[in-house]
Amino acid sequence: MITPTPLMRLVAGVWGFKTLAVAVELGLFTRLANGRTLTVDEAAAELGLAERPTDLLLAASASLGLLEKAGDGYRNSDLAEQFLVEGRPYYFGAQVRYSDLRTYLPWHRIGEALRSDRPLTWDPQTQQSMFDTADPEMLAQFWDAMYSTSSFTARALADAYDFGAHTRLLDVGGGAGAFPIELCRRLPDLRATIFDLPHVCVRAEERISAAGLAGRIVTVAGDFLADPALPDGHDVILLSMILHDWDVPTNRALLAKCYAALPPGGAVVVCELLLNDERTGPPEAALMGMNMLVETEGGKNYSGAEYTAWLADAGFVDIRTVPFDAPGANGAVVARRA
Repeated sequence: MITPTPLMRLVAGVWGFKTLAVAVELGLFTRLANGRTLTVDEAAAELGLAERPTDLLLAASASLGLLEKAGDGYRNSDLAEQFLVEGRPYYFGAQVRYSDLRTYLPWHRIGEALRSDRPLTWDPQTQQSMFDTADPEMLAQFWDAMYSTSSFTARALADAYDFGAHTRLLDVGGGAGAFPIELCRRLPDLRATIFDLPHVCVRAEERISAAGLAGRIVTVAGDFLADPALPDGHDVILLSMILHDWDVPTNRALLAKCYAALPPGGAVVVCELLLNDERTGPPEAALMGMNMLVETEGGKNYSGAEYTAWLADAGFVDIRTVPFDAPGANGAVVARRA
């Protein structure tokens, strides 16, 4: 018998996210780091809350797999201990905070975005793009959010595609450098270049230095949309979580630049949340497409078949799709310059 239970789960989805977001805001998981356990009364005193809301928060967090019961108290689950404690190498709280502060409220106006076909998180009349903002703190949160997601996506991509066949990687729109850092840690003979806007390169250099990879990863400041050509001298170009930000003509033009910048035999790797060819899922890709309606002027999520067609039109050969499971992507479309 069909029931509305699946619809109720969709309704309650936002409750789960906001429980996670407020727990991160309160520093709950950081307080419980390293196996520390707190009872409801102890947590209430530390958080400055009354007993009833504290009890509800702890129970809800446990139901979501973020906490676990230990006697009369609660402690972090393995998931929270690894990714939601501030200062951990792959802290995911920045992604939670960015989504909560930047995109959650605009999503309440999704009907406006559907009717206007205009982004809600920034104003195209006064800003050049979603990355153009006078709020440095919001930009910092964005790049920190992307770093955690990208780090684990890079690991999954490295398991699925052999970057060991290459020696020089160009990461176009590489952000704070998560992909080159993870790939260079894994492959000692690989060197990499991050090509991004000047202020982004500054953040990338900080991350590169902290990772001890300043001798193997460099940054080149530029604009991959406005500049006539990409930096050359690389045998593989990575476009990770880039093309979903832009419309079809922009993406075709960028792939043409990739082709021109590669030597014969060089490869391009398009890493994305790919829709299936029927454009009916998976939900992660389709819902990210809806988020592109909120955050971009022309972006959407595309299928592997669409990327394959564009790559073929640009002159690439040996095009194939490599599936994997990661927070920021579910596959990569890989092609070679003839």
